[in-house]
Amino acid sequence: MTWLLSVLPLGLLSLGFPFFLVLLTTATAVLLIFGTVPATALHQTMYSSIDKFALLAVPFFIFAGDLMGRGGVSRRLVRWVMAMLGGMRGALPLTALGTTAVFSAVSGSTAATVAAVGSLTYTRMREAGYSERFASGLLVSSAAIDNLIPPSIGFILYGISAETSIVKLFAAGLVPGLVMAACLALTIFWVVGRSAEGRGTPFSLAEFLEATRDGIWSILAPVAVLGGIYAGVFSPTEAAGIACVYAMLVVGLVYREIGAFEILLSAGRSMVLTAQVFIIVAAGGVFSWLLTVNNVPQSLVAWVLALKFEPWMVLMAINILLLIVGMFLDTASSILVLTPLLAPVAKAIGVDPVHFGVIVVMNLSIGTFTPPFGINLFVGQAVFRLPMSVMYPAVVPFIIASVIALMLVTYIPQLSLVTLRLL
Repeated sequence: MTWLLSVLPLGLLSLGFPFFLVLLTTATAVLLIFGTVPATALHQTMYSSIDKFALLAVPFFIFAGDLMGRGGVSRRLVRWVMAMLGGMRGALPLTALGTTAVFSAVSGSTAATVAAVGSLTYTRMREAGYSERFASGLLVSSAAIDNLIPPSIGFILYGISAETSIVKLFAAGLVPGLVMAACLALTIFWVVGRSAEGRGTPFSLAEFLEATRDGIWSILAPVAVLGGIYAGVFSPTEAAGIACVYAMLVVGLVYREIGAFEILLSAGRSMVLTAQVFIIVAAGGVFSWLLTVNNVPQSLVAWVLALKFEPWMVLMAINILLLIVGMFLDTASSILVLTPLLAPVAKAIGVDPVHFGVIVVMNLSIGTFTPPFGINLFVGQAVFRLPMSVMYPAVVPFIIASVIALMLVTYIPQLSLVTLRLL
């Protein structure tokens, strides 16, 4: 059975099968050949995998992020961050990075963040003299912060797979997200310090106050959503619903940049993306169930402990594995398949499950802009109209910076756990 669980998925992937079909085909083959349970277990497990209250947050956060990205929120955030940074050297790329961090607090999709922030800042950076390689590399890599700064679909899926508190995961991801942003900011300073780009517009208190007044509803969105979660007023799922209502009121009645028809189109786009995520969740649930009933996680834990490696060595091996997987598979698929295998290993070597969740999501976030198949690269190629020959080398310095941040978060668990004391 072990050979079938390992060889068949690799063969199907090499043939270009969609990943959810890879998982379902493998699970079906194992059940038919080796199974002792009725075939109806396949359907029951698929249904139970998505029959979870916490998953309702996924379509809501996707919908809220799409509305805010298209309804003027991202543009006002760009103006506000730019006014705040004033005449700092590298103000434009820092504005793009800062806007991404703020927008991440209302969006659950890295691809949406690339499209929303990139479409507003890429042309401005090019007009200011920044190279297409630097501008595109920064925008596709900084969007990965979206997976760390809550609300994060990655944390929702990990929390369900590892049976870990999603609220704690949301809180734990905040500081690592800022650490990653800081490492990217240092990369910006390093590049800008070696180039001839000038400073931005000098700071103006009047402009800052005007940008704050114009964008106050955009700025309050993450405060309202995350503040309510951490204060215990509502759950992440309820917060997602509130974020949708808030987004519709702001973009439809306050900003009035999109009408009822555009809101319906946004709902349609969100529905399609949600279906893509949920079919992977259902297929991943079947595959994870199959691994569990065949004691694969327990066998893996016993094998790792028998090697008598130091915990830091095990974490390094896990990081390398996740970084490689993230190059080829999307974040949702990777979390759903690997969490049941790796979480017991992490627990056996004494790693806090919340901290390990941050490690998993951070690794796979880096994978979203790592060649050859990082999803952000393909979104960036479409938005910026650049060939992959430009996109691939563009992200190299930002991958290095992100891996440095990953090492800090991996081996300094307090970075992930410090915020849990505030809950």
